[in-house]
Amino acid sequence: MAKRFETRVARLNGHAITRVLPRAHRRMVGPFIFIDIMGPLNFAAGEGLDVPPHPHIGLSTLTYLFSGELLHRDSLGNVVEIRPGEVNWMTAGKGIVHSERQTAEMKAERHCLFGMQCWVASHAKQATEAPAFFHQQQSDLALDRNEQRSIRVIAGSAYGLQASISGPAPMFFIDVMSHEQTQLEHPQKGQEAMLYLVEGSVEVGDEIFHQGEVALLETGDELLAASGSRYLLLGGEAWPEQPYIDWNFVSFSKEQIEQAKTDWRQGQFPEIPGDRDEAMPLPE
Repeated sequence: MAKRFETRVARLNGHAITRVLPRAHRRMVGPFIFIDIMGPLNFAAGEGLDVPPHPHIGLSTLTYLFSGELLHRDSLGNVVEIRPGEVNWMTAGKGIVHSERQTAEMKAERHCLFGMQCWVASHAKQATEAPAFFHQQQSDLALDRNEQRSIRVIAGSAYGLQASISGPAPMFFIDVMSHEQTQLEHPQKGQEAMLYLVEGSVEVGDEIFHQGEVALLETGDELLAASGSRYLLLGGEAWPEQPYIDWNFVSFSKEQIEQAKTDWRQGQFPEIPGDRDEAMPLPE
């Protein structure tokens, strides 16, 4: 039976967002160790989101937008505008720095930013490897569409589709749009799964979930989505051992996290070309 999942309000550079993971009662869903829902954030002309340079180790970020745009810059030299339906996948490895900002053109007018950023934990060996970056257009995503619904597999595999992004272990991140009332089975039986309602409603057993709600699914659950609904499904195989998470760092070693903190304080992480004038401070 699907269960409603309690989220909390967090702050991202002064803006209220929804923090899904981690929580005291649930630290991971499959390989997903951190999930933020940005918005919908409505900005007046002249305003926007600016997340200054900050570091990561031991994880991959997955950024996926429903509306608005973000400009991604990183210490590998990548400069990419993320638009709705596109996917940004950045693997931190042993260390990377990135920033997420809105362009002057976007800030010039009233606009809405709405999307999700997830962190996918890396295995211990992957956390010592070189960082990497991958961006994919919506038109290149794995898609199964019929008159009733469309299913896009953004990462991992489900419903007979395989995404270009595979992740560190069996996983899935799926965007489903229902054009009519549509029924779907659990995306990967035997794996952990979470549901997020972007819009509309989805019925699972005796429960009905509405826009903005989050649910944990069980293996036998079937989903009945109302016409016009959109929702995300994400999860994967349960991890027998869970890494530590502290600020922007994920690792199976507390010592490695403390070293990353020291390195950030001392300016030992690489810089971002074109975005060097400020940096996110390490929390005290």
